[in-house]
Amino acid sequence: MRWDGQLLDAEPDAGEDSASPALPGLERAGLVRSVQTPDFEGVTFHEVLCKSALNKVPEASKVPFTWSINPMRGCLHQCVYCFARGTHEYLDLDAGRDFDTQIVVKMNIAAVLRKELSRRSWKREPVALGTNSDPYHRAEGRYRLMPGIIGALADAGTPMSILTKGTLLRRDLPLLSLASQKVPVSIGISLALLDEDLRRHVEPGAPSARARLDLITAVREAGLDCHVMAAPILPQLTDSRAALDELFAALAGAGATSVTAIPLHLRGPTRNWYLTWLGDNHPALLKSYRQIYGRGAYAASEYQQWLRERTTPLVEKHGLAGTPDETVGDHSLRGVRQAQTPLKEPAPTLF
Repeated sequence: MRWDGQLLDAEPDAGEDSASPALPGLERAGLVRSVQTPDFEGVTFHEVLCKSALNKVPEASKVPFTWSINPMRGCLHQCVYCFARGTHEYLDLDAGRDFDTQIVVKMNIAAVLRKELSRRSWKREPVALGTNSDPYHRAEGRYRLMPGIIGALADAGTPMSILTKGTLLRRDLPLLSLASQKVPVSIGISLALLDEDLRRHVEPGAPSARARLDLITAVREAGLDCHVMAAPILPQLTDSRAALDELFAALAGAGATSVTAIPLHLRGPTRNWYLTWLGDNHPALLKSYRQIYGRGAYAASEYQQWLRERTTPLVEKHGLAGTPDETVGDHSLRGVRQAQTPLKEPAPTLF
C-alpha cells in the first residue's frame, strides 16, 4: 500500500472546514485530510495514517526506556520552552507558531500498534508516552487515541509510562488502573510552577497548576503512584528557594509520591523561540541567561549543581524523594544526571 499523498474525498464533520492544502512534508507523512473546527479556533488538524506506532529510542539518548509512542505531533499546551519544537521541522512546518497550531494526528495508531505488538520479535520492553508532544493535550479530547493505545499495550503485556500536563488523563484513570493489574503502569505529571500569571505566559494552553494538583490526587485515589517532573525550572523565574519550597509543599499535599527537578533545556529552535519570549517579557534576564547557557543547549554545570543543592533538602523536607529513573521515563533524565555531577568550584554568585 502506498502511504504518500493519501488524500481521501472525506467530507468535513459538521461545523468543520477543510483547510488549505498541506505542505509536502505532511503528504510524506500519509496525509488523509486537514480540517479546522470552531471548537479549536486558529488550529488546523492534519489527520494522517502512520506506518508505525513504536519509535526506537537511540542508545545514545541514555534514557530508561527503549521505545516511545507519540500519538500526535505539535501540542496545544503551546509551552514556549518545549524541547520538541524542532520535530515539526521534519514535516516542513516551523518550530514556532506551527508547533502550537498545526497538529498532526495519527488516526490509525492504535491499530498499527496492535499489529506491531503481536510480532514474535516483540520483547515487551517498557514503552514511554509523553516524550515528545503531550499525549493528553486538549486535542486528545477530540480524537480519543489514548484508550486504544493503553488497551493495546496492556493486552500485549507491555509496561508503560505516561508523562503529561493534561487533565484529560483523569478520563482514562479507570482504564489505567485495570491495565496496572496486567502490566507495570507509571504515571508522571509535569508541574514546575504555581504562579498562574507566569503559567499563562509560558504554558498558555496547559491546565492550571490547581487543576494538575487535583489530577495528582486523582491518580493517587485511583491506586497508582504519581511521580512529578518539576521541569523545566526556569532560571531566575521559578528557581527561588521560596518558589521551590511552595511548589514541593503543594505537590506533597496533593499526594505526589516523588519529584524530580530539572533545569530548562534550550535545544535546537527552542532556544530562539524561548529567548525571544524572554527578551519581550523579561529583557533584564537575557544577560544572566547568556552566562548560564552560553551558546549551548544545557545550563552550565555550575548552575545545575547549584539547583541540585537547593532542591535536594526541600525534596527531602516534604517527603518527596524517589527514584525517577525507575518511576517514569522522560526525555529530560539526561539533565538529572548532569545535575548530579559534583563540581570542584562553588556556584557563581549570579544564582
